[in-house]
Amino acid sequence: MATKKDAESAISNGKEIVLTFIKALNQEDFDTAKDCLSKDMVFDGVLGHRDGADTYIQDMRKMKFKYKIKKTFEDGNDVCLLYDIDMSGTNIFTCGWYQIKYNKIKSLKVVFDPRPVLEKSDKK
Repeated sequence: MATKKDAESAISNGKEIVLTFIKALNQEDFDTAKDCLSKDMVFDGVLGHRDGADTYIQDMRKMKFKYKIKKTFEDGNDVCLLYDIDMSGTNIFTCGWYQIKYNKIKSLKVVFDPRPVLEKSDKK
């Protein structure tokens, strides 16, 4: 059972955990990125859903997105980033909501306008 100290530690480290995660993805250090995730993390995005850190990192290894953070917000165990994501040469302004539990990213919800990505795939 988590103690109050554990909860306070998670709250104070949430932003650091998320920023470490993003930095690792940008550097294609997928082992460090995976260490920031809960094994049973859940990803929900505009274009799909993933269950588990292994599945999520497997996708990230293929996509190799690059993130440019614009703004960071933190509220307890919630961290929100506004960022531009380079998705294979298409920059997409995105909002990512990270929920931290036991010093790991437990869930990630991402919202963005998918039209530029869909239009690019239609041209192929």
